[in-house]
Amino acid sequence: MNGGRAIILGRIREALRNNPAPRPHTSHSQADAAASQNGHAQRQWLPKVGATLPEQIALFAKISEGLKTEFHHVSTIAAAREVFAKLAAQGEWKKIASHAHHDTDALLEGAGLSTIRTENGYVIDDLESCDVGVTGCEVLVAQTGGIMVSVESAGGRALSVLPPHHVVIARASQMVPDLTAAFEHVKKRYGKRFPSFMGFITGPSRTGDIERILVLGAHGPKRLTVLLVD
Repeated sequence: MNGGRAIILGRIREALRNNPAPRPHTSHSQADAAASQNGHAQRQWLPKVGATLPEQIALFAKISEGLKTEFHHVSTIAAAREVFAKLAAQGEWKKIASHAHHDTDALLEGAGLSTIRTENGYVIDDLESCDVGVTGCEVLVAQTGGIMVSVESAGGRALSVLPPHHVVIARASQMVPDLTAAFEHVKKRYGKRFPSFMGFITGPSRTGDIERILVLGAHGPKRLTVLLVD
């Protein structure tokens, strides 16, 4: 063991003697207890998540606020269209990028804006020139306020990255409590044929590298909006 590593590990041991690592919390639901028995013991170390859908939606909304994600919970796709129309008017959108998906198609119905679709190929410059990228997702993760996307659910790798505003439409049935449940969803949906790309989006792109000043839109969209439809 080199000297630097020994020093670091020694400091960690000393810190743990003075302040022992916290014990995992008691499982907060029978579902979590069953999951722990099935090899998901990591859940006991993670923040608690409510067992009901309303609790999970409320937690996602709360975390979204801290992440600067604009979250709208609506009852119908028609109400989602109204929110989308207001965003389009405020942003003076002229061109949209989207992909073939039952919810994105429903959301954009009657939008009356020029739309680039990614499923049949696209030119990068055209995608970058769009005001907003509209996608679906795999799931929303209540525990982290994150959005799990894949090639299939988000129209490729670039659609959720290049336009300056990313709008995600999801159904309440896509809300999951935690990361373990998110990966369970992927395993159940795809089996061993995992998508070539999967990722988690937690708020708009940001950096604080320069003098710890938060800058949004550093490496991707400056704004992120989630429309959750019951």
